[in-house]
Amino acid sequence: MNGFADFLSRVLRGVLKLALVLAAGVFVLSFLLAAIVVVLGVSLWSLLTGRKPAPVVMFSRMRQNSQRYAQGVWPGRGERAMGGDVVDVQATEVPDAPLAPPGASGARKGPDSMSRVPL
Repeated sequence: MNGFADFLSRVLRGVLKLALVLAAGVFVLSFLLAAIVVVLGVSLWSLLTGRKPAPVVMFSRMRQNSQRYAQGVWPGRGERAMGGDVVDVQATEVPDAPLAPPGASGARKGPDSMSRVPL
């Protein structure tokens, strides 16, 4: 009897998985169909009214504003595109300042408890 129960539970799990996959497929297809209907409706409305749809106008304005205000934001970008030279700079290491021993006159005192942390 145990084998029959295992077989029945496997069959029921398979049927449930198949039903869930079919439901997900129907949901995705209906969502796609709704998106197509909305796009067609907006396109038809824009043809009838003779105006561009609002999202197209908004994104074109955003692109124009970003191009207008972004001029010169990235220095050197236009120079490299026009064949300008790239200048390398000699790197130098900056040494850390030596820490004053605890109780020395250089240690700060006051409300900042983390001003000098003894190592």
